[in-house]
Amino acid sequence: MSSAPDIDVLVLGGAGVDTIVYVPELPLPLADSYMIQPGIQTRAGQTGDFAALGLHALGMRTHHLDLLGDDPEGDLVRALHRDHGIPLTEVPQPSGTKRAVNLVGPDGRRLSLYDATRGSETDRLPDDTVAALASASRHAHVSITQPCAQALPALLTAGVTISTDLHDWDGENPYHAAFAHAADIVFLSATALDDPERTMRGIVARGRAREVVATAGADGAHLLADGELTHVPAVAPPSPVVDSNGAGDAFAAAYLFGRLTGEPPRRSALFGAIAGAHACTVPSTTTAPIDRATLLTRATRLPPAP
Repeated sequence: MSSAPDIDVLVLGGAGVDTIVYVPELPLPLADSYMIQPGIQTRAGQTGDFAALGLHALGMRTHHLDLLGDDPEGDLVRALHRDHGIPLTEVPQPSGTKRAVNLVGPDGRRLSLYDATRGSETDRLPDDTVAALASASRHAHVSITQPCAQALPALLTAGVTISTDLHDWDGENPYHAAFAHAADIVFLSATALDDPERTMRGIVARGRAREVVATAGADGAHLLADGELTHVPAVAPPSPVVDSNGAGDAFAAAYLFGRLTGEPPRRSALFGAIAGAHACTVPSTTTAPIDRATLLTRATRLPPAP
């Protein structure tokens, strides 16, 4: 093992393809048919892909590891990484590359329909591959897919710091809890939480997390760090909101960028808010994460955190 890690962030899981459908409203009223404008488009990019893209755009040396099928969807994922210069280690997935359909309303809200046939309980990321990549990495960001759950022991043995995004966890489901309690930094949405502070403090009490961030959309985010809970105000998007897809992944990527470049949690959360707001202005049919120069410029224009 080299004395200096070659990878800043190893992203595990979350590779796949989405079909984007812009609908006139959500929930979508029952009808025989709809004419969709600006059309229906399939493109590579699920949570792990977006995290990897966001980190790479911010200058982090990023490597992505996941299972992929030998299929057209897998080719799209491979092309996305190749075109952006992000190293990708793929493990064969006989049941095919993960895919989903995203219905996106005029206000940017999203409803995702995931194809549950693209995976099985026997899926694994090989422990030796996980260990080798983790030993060359400063940090690992873990998607909450079943193969990544099986990879947590190897990551912990390697001694790499870990982050995870629990998405819309309800604070109770034990599947998500396993990720929450193994990670040093935990991201989640406050959408399904009656009491975000209670859930966040429970994560810290039961696991190894030092920092927990619960994003709340237009209401900003809650940050628990060093035992102190603070509110992170939302940042005004630089242009009209068109799509919330990928905003949470953008927040996580920018937060990790901050922490890995020596910024304190509060400043890193500001970076996350800026990146999340930027993501909401980018249509799902394109990939345009915020870059480092733009992030830092926008951060200097905001008032300092209290």
